[in-house]
Amino acid sequence: REAPIPKMLAPCFLRRAVLTVPLVFVVALLVTEPVRADQEAGTAIPAESRPCVDCHAFEFMQRALQDLKKTAYNLDTRTETLLLQVEKRNLCDCVAASLLN
Repeated sequence: REAPIPKMLAPCFLRRAVLTVPLVFVVALLVTEPVRADQEAGTAIPAESRPCVDCHAFEFMQRALQDLKKTAYNLDTRTETLLLQVEKRNLCDCVAASLLN
């Protein structure tokens, strides 16, 4: 028959586990060798055959500008439509009120 673990030892085991797990994690990080830039996976594409970063940034900015222009145009169109609806409603209310008088 096994002897039960005394109640006072349970917090001690818990505290030891809480301290041991992070310690093992830190040791594992220190033991593993960091990946260097020259160890990248895959094949390297020669610099001559890939576009420069500035070209990608320029294309991205061009697309973003076109999207902004479309959004601004859509907002302008929607605003005009809403203003015309308000003017039409006000005109109808004014005509209806004058007919009642």
